[in-house]
Amino acid sequence: MFQLHHLNRSRSQRIVWLLESVGAEYDIRVYKRDAKTNLAPPELKQIHPLGRAPVITHEGNVIAESGAICDYIARQFPDSNMLPAADSDSFNDVQFWSHFAEGSFMPPLVTSMVLEKARAKAKPFFVRYIADKVIDGVMDAYFKKNIEGNLMFVEAHLGNSKWFVGDSPTLADIQMSFGLEALFDAGKLKPFKHMTAYVQQLRNLDSHRTAMTKMKHAEDNS
Repeated sequence: MFQLHHLNRSRSQRIVWLLESVGAEYDIRVYKRDAKTNLAPPELKQIHPLGRAPVITHEGNVIAESGAICDYIARQFPDSNMLPAADSDSFNDVQFWSHFAEGSFMPPLVTSMVLEKARAKAKPFFVRYIADKVIDGVMDAYFKKNIEGNLMFVEAHLGNSKWFVGDSPTLADIQMSFGLEALFDAGKLKPFKHMTAYVQQLRNLDSHRTAMTKMKHAEDNS
């Protein structure tokens, strides 16, 4: 039995989908963000010193970080094809997209989100004016270009591939799903037909629908 330590509104929703996809027996323990700081509660530090989600516990193992968690779960279910054999042609492709998700795709998106929240909180008017200038300068100098480049790269890839690697979901799709779903929900994928179709496709999977239903049920009853 896997236990997922899940933080609401977090990337750990990917792990619920993975556990459901491989047919694992699992339980979801929900932690809620602090209403003022939006940070994880201190109880998570009792599970792992970093005090962040996701974390899984399984047969005495405590594993943090999404990439490590995905790799661990996939190795417990080798017949799931979530992680191709190391000597297969697709192994490196799955590894690339899995690491691209956290190493290149998500950081500028998260930074942009944080900066926009700071912009929204800037008051009064003269402070907002200065904040706008600073934030726009930072975005234009670095993050905006990186986000646009990443989106064009992913859009081009999905124009030639049903899933990120091969004909069925792999860890590449698990890892990339969170950022794309967040962009879709924010209405920012409208100019990108392939990414839009991709998110709609994954949300039509029985495994994804069931995972999101179980996650919501766990959150509502925590």
